[in-house]
Amino acid sequence: MLYEEKGICQEDYIVGSFPRNYGCGPDNDIETEDVNSIQKHRIFLMGLRRSGKSSIYKVVFHKMSPSKTLYLESTSKIVKENIFKHSFIQFQIWDFPGEIDIFDPTFDSETIFGSCGAIVFVIDAQDDYLEALNILHRTIFQAYKINCKIHFEVFIHKTDGLLYDHKIETQRDIHKRANEDLEDSGIKSVRLSFHLTSIYDHSIFEALSRVVQKLIPQVPALENLLDVLISNSVIEKAFLLDIASKIYIATDSSPLDMKSYELCCDMIDVVLDISYIYGLPEDNDMTVFDEQSCSIIKLSCSTVLYLQEMNDCLALICIFREENFDNKGNILRRQELSM
Repeated sequence: MLYEEKGICQEDYIVGSFPRNYGCGPDNDIETEDVNSIQKHRIFLMGLRRSGKSSIYKVVFHKMSPSKTLYLESTSKIVKENIFKHSFIQFQIWDFPGEIDIFDPTFDSETIFGSCGAIVFVIDAQDDYLEALNILHRTIFQAYKINCKIHFEVFIHKTDGLLYDHKIETQRDIHKRANEDLEDSGIKSVRLSFHLTSIYDHSIFEALSRVVQKLIPQVPALENLLDVLISNSVIEKAFLLDIASKIYIATDSSPLDMKSYELCCDMIDVVLDISYIYGLPEDNDMTVFDEQSCSIIKLSCSTVLYLQEMNDCLALICIFREENFDNKGNILRRQELSM
């Protein structure tokens, strides 16, 4: 039976015979405001059953506590959600069930992969990953044949339970095997990106930030603007973050220190928690993050964090040395005038 995917597809965009119990029927579709934008910015979470796909989705986009993900049931159908926060993040997450077979005749590969922006393939680093690598190879082979513009990202997940040397060795082995499989298949133009991730630290937010940035054409311009800001100020590091997900849209070109990013994520949590308690009257349905949102936090390590609202979902967070930060009005370095 043929059916149309309402709210996402154009009038002549027919899904074909893809099974309804996988979540692609009209009852499961999501209405969108910008059809073309969503089609160009779909991120697929794929991988074997119990690899951690749904946990990633819930922790990042639904603020679920990592400990509660232990009770999540396995995904039985495709779960789709629009991440439609502001002009720089407009994409849709598809959480695929682990048992899905992309070579099944009822799987409409042309339709599914044709509008995909990135595939995030999740591999459980604490399990035997040979089968996962085989599925990864099959997925890349099928998807790249349909859409050569897809970004392929490999999340080597659940690394929190591994020693550092074991993490590096696992990453090296997966990297080698995955690329050898591609070469054996004659697919030499695909560039895989590998990320060590865990929902128990900020590595999953950093990895997803990297993925999202590849789908945002404005990122180079934003990075350049942040470089200009830093070169004309006493700022050490600057991040442009999405408030809801804590994904950073852009940062300056200086090396990324994971601890700095973690501080910025923690600052967002602190600002939102206090704002929810004291920021608005109980009968006010406005967002707690608005044009007046601003915060300064001085840490014991002689570091100052400064947060400034950009729009209702985007924040600029700057990191200073305490000796270089006097007050809000003294961010820019005083330039000497040549006479």
